[in-house]
Amino acid sequence: MTKLPLSWFESTDVVEIARALLGKIILTEFDGIRTSGRISETEAYAGESDRASHCYGGRRTARTEIMYGPGGFAYVYLCYGIHHLFNVVTNKAEMPQVVLIRAIEPVEGIAIIRERLGKGEHIPVHKLAGGPGLVTKALGIRTAHTGLPLTEHISIWDDGYKPHEIVVGPRIGIDYAKEDKDLPYRFLYNMK
Repeated sequence: MTKLPLSWFESTDVVEIARALLGKIILTEFDGIRTSGRISETEAYAGESDRASHCYGGRRTARTEIMYGPGGFAYVYLCYGIHHLFNVVTNKAEMPQVVLIRAIEPVEGIAIIRERLGKGEHIPVHKLAGGPGLVTKALGIRTAHTGLPLTEHISIWDDGYKPHEIVVGPRIGIDYAKEDKDLPYRFLYNMK
């Protein structure tokens, strides 16, 4: 496996990065506990011109400041006051684009992941973390991890896996984004 360098995330095409992240492995290591999962679903958010983006129209807040930095860093925000959602910052500095990691198939630390999620052995591994809130819970990622470079406690690796039959469609839960809600910025593949 090869760890993706920070420069990998500085591509200017966030949609292509969202697609290219499918099949890559997210590895977390907090307090000596390692967990990992293969990315199976992503969504691209194209910055200031994208009505679904937290930076639409040049909105710049303390929370979104990390999005204006260079690619290769974690942006984790709290959704509905409950779910921590993990995003990968992409592009060059001052170009606030991110990829939301929507689903993973756990690879390493499966017993820990089951414990974190409160899911027993009767749930198939590929169905454990099918949703962005479940991804962060499974991997132990919290909003406090915003700003971490994706080379240390949270890292993304390429083991050569290439998913077959990638499905492309509109993003989920962004009806407020008007015509941008229908952009084909969501990518996934069937794990089983």
